[in-house]
Amino acid sequence: MIKYFICLAVLFSFSLTQAQNTIKIAVMNSQNREAVIGASATIENTPYSSVTNADGIITFENVPDGNYNLIIAAEYFETHKETIKVPFSVPVLEITIKSAAEEMEEIVVNTTRGTRTISNIPTRVEFIAGEELEEKANMKPGDIRMMLNESTGIQTQQTSATSGNSSIRIQGLDGRYTQILKDGFPVYSGASSGLGLLQTPPLDLKQVEIIKGSASTLYGGGAIAGLVNLVSKTPTEERELRFMLNGTSAMGLDLNGFYAQKFKKFGVTVFASHDRNAPYDPADIKLTAIPKFQRFNFNPKLFFDLNEDTKVNFGVNTVFEDRIGGNIDYIKDKTAHSGSYFEKNKTQRISTQFALSHNFNEKASLTFKNSLNNFSRDITIPDYFFEGLQNSTFTEITYLYNGNISQWVSGANLYTDEFTERSETTFPLRNYKQITYGAFVQNTVKAKEWLDIETGLRGDYVKDYGFSLLPRVSLLFKVNPKLTSRLGGGLGYKTPTIFTEESERIQYQNVLPINSDFNKLEKSYGLNFDLNYKIYLTDDISLSINQLFFYTKVDNPLILTPFTTEQYQFVNSNGYLDTKGAETNIKLGYEDFKLFIGYTFTDAAIDQNGVKSQNPLTAKHRLNNVLMYEVEDKWKAGLEAYYYSPQKLNDGTTGRDYWIFGFMLEKLWENFSIYANFENFTDTRQTKFGSIYTGTINNPVFKDIFAPLDGFVVNAGIKIKI
Repeated sequence: MIKYFICLAVLFSFSLTQAQNTIKIAVMNSQNREAVIGASATIENTPYSSVTNADGIITFENVPDGNYNLIIAAEYFETHKETIKVPFSVPVLEITIKSAAEEMEEIVVNTTRGTRTISNIPTRVEFIAGEELEEKANMKPGDIRMMLNESTGIQTQQTSATSGNSSIRIQGLDGRYTQILKDGFPVYSGASSGLGLLQTPPLDLKQVEIIKGSASTLYGGGAIAGLVNLVSKTPTEERELRFMLNGTSAMGLDLNGFYAQKFKKFGVTVFASHDRNAPYDPADIKLTAIPKFQRFNFNPKLFFDLNEDTKVNFGVNTVFEDRIGGNIDYIKDKTAHSGSYFEKNKTQRISTQFALSHNFNEKASLTFKNSLNNFSRDITIPDYFFEGLQNSTFTEITYLYNGNISQWVSGANLYTDEFTERSETTFPLRNYKQITYGAFVQNTVKAKEWLDIETGLRGDYVKDYGFSLLPRVSLLFKVNPKLTSRLGGGLGYKTPTIFTEESERIQYQNVLPINSDFNKLEKSYGLNFDLNYKIYLTDDISLSINQLFFYTKVDNPLILTPFTTEQYQFVNSNGYLDTKGAETNIKLGYEDFKLFIGYTFTDAAIDQNGVKSQNPLTAKHRLNNVLMYEVEDKWKAGLEAYYYSPQKLNDGTTGRDYWIFGFMLEKLWENFSIYANFENFTDTRQTKFGSIYTGTINNPVFKDIFAPLDGFVVNAGIKIKI
């Protein structure tokens, strides 16, 4: 009898062993059947969960026979659900998942004018979106300056010690060489460039797209260093209603609201914000590190589906701002402290955006765009007043054809920019009217399985300055699923204007007008090459490395030069400006932790008549370090550390190196979250390194600003989603 029970036990345990299976699942991209690395797979109602390895394969052991629901999720792909039967009839079960086409199309269409996904674009495009964009918004809800400054290879340069005006520098080139777009429209150019970063809150942005290196072939003059495209949110059938309230220890307040929804053939988005700050002087030197300001933004946009093939949208962007910096006692009581130094800025921007798109069929479409931009600015300092009005227009028509192997984009555009100065003095007016006619064509082709080629050609005719031909080429090499590389280059140009960082520092005082008989276009060429490697070291540890090398040369750069003892004139230098260097980006992930390490080496130099010198206000070495911890839908915490090496200043001296540290914490619930950000908690300030001006407090001559002035600032707030 005992022998009988032993035999039954052996047979039962053998049957259980037979019912346990080792299964393998290969996850692939449905478009190209490439392995999807880092996709998570979960078998519902079981403890089985894992992540695909470097070959896109998941292995589950000891899975009993039966039918199961399998869920696969991966970044930039749609969530895939499928019923599987165990055991498999094949050694490895192949499952294809679809890319999240709608999200990726936004990135492609707004930046490279095509319809390819981000992984198949030969042009190197970086973007800030999703959770990263929200985290940056927590740190500075009122503008995008900090968000861009914390990106590798980008530095925002403060041009006024008291008003806080700033411009953006990419890879060591001055701000005028970077083109900033809003949904593909150039609304931040000319007279409006100095305050664009300060007047753009991020709450209504879906993503920020960045191309580093010459992009003039894509978008015309001004994109020598690169371009930044701010992409707005669009409505979906699911209503989005968000509010954000933020306060700072520097006596700042930000109130933002955003609404979006689509109703069958009609959709709407509305963004409104109010930002303000009291005058703030942490160094107690009687000069504002943060000016007193109040700003209102209101951006409504309407979307219409005329039929299945034709869509129209129309929007208005408005900004109204008053800011005053300088002697803090004067700002608080102008009567008692008359004669003190101050700088007032009053700005008003009203711009429209209109776009109409029509699909002829599945492969061909036509898009028409138009924008009108009205921007006025008044600058007042003691004994000087600058007042001007800029009216600009942009009109473009593009035709897109998607073939089986290649994609064609062609189009033409007209850009006008008119500036009118209002002045009662005898100094020459800086009025101008620029008209640019342009046409372009671009082709993207999959030459081989491992090679994609993008070529483009633009021709621009700038009234009074002549014709520029701008070719470009970009190559994408897919060495294997883990390793890709891009190589690109192109020509660029910049139309001369008085609105540069140099003239902004002196509020355009005594700056003579541009003369088309004397001045000429700045022309450039640039190259960049990168390697991108991504691997999963284990199921829990992911590693990606991107290494970029860049070079840009600008011939006959426009330089502000003393003309007389009291006047300045822009002169095209007999020489060149070049910048070369490298960017290294490393991303390491382990469970709920992510570590970002970025290093930028920039060697920017100016050659004038054979004499070469370092380009001022450019850190040769920069480090960006961010450690993030996130429990999905519950907690977020981040620690940041940024290093800037010594920078040469315009007066020939050198500013010292410094570190900036920050810490951010956010607690999330279903419909709201609260956060706190401790920015620059070591209180790094340029006023700690020495005086920021020479002369007297009532008549200061300011030095270059190369480090923060506001020091340690805490901001905290609440975000509500309804």
